[in-house]
Amino acid sequence: MSVIVSIDTADVRFPTSQSLDGSDAMNPDPDYSAAYLVVHTDAADGLEGHGFVFTIGRGNEVQLTAISTVAEHLRGRNVEALLDDMGATSAELIGDSQLRWLGPEKGVMHMAIGAVINALWDLKAKRACMPLWQLLSRMRPEELVNLVDFRYLSDALTRDEALAILRASEPGRADRERQLLESGFPAYTTTPGWLGYSDEKLARLCREAMDEGFPQIKLKVGADLDDDIRRMRIAREVCGPDYPIAIDANQRWDVAAAIEWVTALASFSPSWVEEPTSPDDILGHAAIARGIAPIPVATGEHVQNRIVFKQLMQAGALEIVQIDATRVGGVNENIAILLLAAKFGLTVCPHAGGVGLCELVQHLSMFDFVAVAGTTEGRMIEFVDHLHEHFVTPIEVERGAYRAPLAPGSGAEMRASSIRDFRWAGAHHSAGDAPLVAEFAAS
Repeated sequence: MSVIVSIDTADVRFPTSQSLDGSDAMNPDPDYSAAYLVVHTDAADGLEGHGFVFTIGRGNEVQLTAISTVAEHLRGRNVEALLDDMGATSAELIGDSQLRWLGPEKGVMHMAIGAVINALWDLKAKRACMPLWQLLSRMRPEELVNLVDFRYLSDALTRDEALAILRASEPGRADRERQLLESGFPAYTTTPGWLGYSDEKLARLCREAMDEGFPQIKLKVGADLDDDIRRMRIAREVCGPDYPIAIDANQRWDVAAAIEWVTALASFSPSWVEEPTSPDDILGHAAIARGIAPIPVATGEHVQNRIVFKQLMQAGALEIVQIDATRVGGVNENIAILLLAAKFGLTVCPHAGGVGLCELVQHLSMFDFVAVAGTTEGRMIEFVDHLHEHFVTPIEVERGAYRAPLAPGSGAEMRASSIRDFRWAGAHHSAGDAPLVAEFAAS
């Protein structure tokens, strides 16, 4: 038997606003950040569980406080009991009535719970000597449904229906795992599309994306229509008339503006429009979907839980489901969302535009392919070429595809040197914790 002896946390921030990496119509100057935690046990194997919540700078300290509050529930707990029944562990943490009151099941506290749950999954996969995608893909259907909380979902997806979905895909798992290991998982890139980039940089990065084999790029839109028309024209001139180019408004518009704006860009044949309005506006998304058809609506990176995803699907408000590894309540809730997408026959293309999100979410998409949906048709994982060097097992992308990771764990583990060098010099840390990026720290 082993117990959890400590949970360390760190406020890690990268000064991406200095180069406008990550800039879009709603977030013009993000500093990619991680509210980070490490679960330590007294086991002789010395293995740790790593997790984080992605933020874009200010407020990271608030997220970190929430993580510390949740993590205190684990100190001194039996590790094997927690890991052997991750469904019960998730339910216990999400179901804490006093913490739940702060959501319920949404916002800073829910993301904190998700980070802790993800850290435990990282530890569980390391103990199993498997990458997370493979650990999940090899679980029996009955074990997988036991991970999911079907409360609030049963009018759209019952436990029996989820079990049937998983059992139907079970016979081809081994073949799909071999295919994944041989060919990887399709990726698309947002690297050319940040709103703060010059026209010359946009054109160069579009050419590079095509040369590198990516089957789609994505451009940020929504700040100025004339600028968007000019940038889409540049991308089309570089990429040609048939190459898929998605657009992402990052919640910039209300319903009427979204329909008007996308209609103005329709001649450039966008492959989807992402986050056209508030992530909480289910009926607004549905109206936009009707108003811009046949251009698909994609959303999900800011959708706060499985219940909102369920309603978006029920309302016909989206065609592309964009799960996020750190927005909802961890691996367990993302499995619920993947099962909902399978029930509604929708395509899953995860959000990964942030530090560490590519490393994490690849495992969920690969699990979805092997054990749930059984196909990669129309499915792609977002790729952003930023900050992967800070992770112990960074993603590998070749010829427009994610290579299936083989290292045990979830990919969340950040290099100790990166945590040290980019630890935020805020009020909650001592002078010795100041980051080496002095200019950024001074800001």
